[in-house]
Amino acid sequence: MNAQSVIYEDEQKQLAEICQRLLREALAKAIFLLDRNGQVIVSIGEIAEIDVTSLASLVAGTTAATSSLAKLLGEPEFPVHFHEGKRDHLHISLAGEEFILTVIFDQRSSLGLVRLRVKKTTERLQEAFIAMEERRRLPAPQGAGLFDEITDDDIDNLFGDGF
Repeated sequence: MNAQSVIYEDEQKQLAEICQRLLREALAKAIFLLDRNGQVIVSIGEIAEIDVTSLASLVAGTTAATSSLAKLLGEPEFPVHFHEGKRDHLHISLAGEEFILTVIFDQRSSLGLVRLRVKKTTERLQEAFIAMEERRRLPAPQGAGLFDEITDDDIDNLFGDGF
């Protein structure tokens, strides 16, 4: 699966459930699952006061920069990085080849707990990503097109002369 792949609603729901479990188990404030381009797949938790779009872009940029640093030092990747603040902390890790898992946490949790729970969550996410990839490889059912669920009545209602 590449970062431009479509994620279906049921897949997004499954990924959100995995992230929700991490939110509870890690005692985190917020969880974000992004692709490497900074597109938000899942955002849950205490996010009302966070500019999610900016956060996603900055995390994707930071991850790209960290990847370049790793290559400069002869490492294939630095899959995890951590930022410690006075109040909030940020744990960023790669989840598969194409996704970034970001955890915001505070004094209610600890780095050790977050790292442990992220490791387990990354395994669950990887299983979900494999299932998503396998789904993409299956041939589409006959007639399964983008507009299959739209009826002629729907089209008439949308474009009809019933002004």
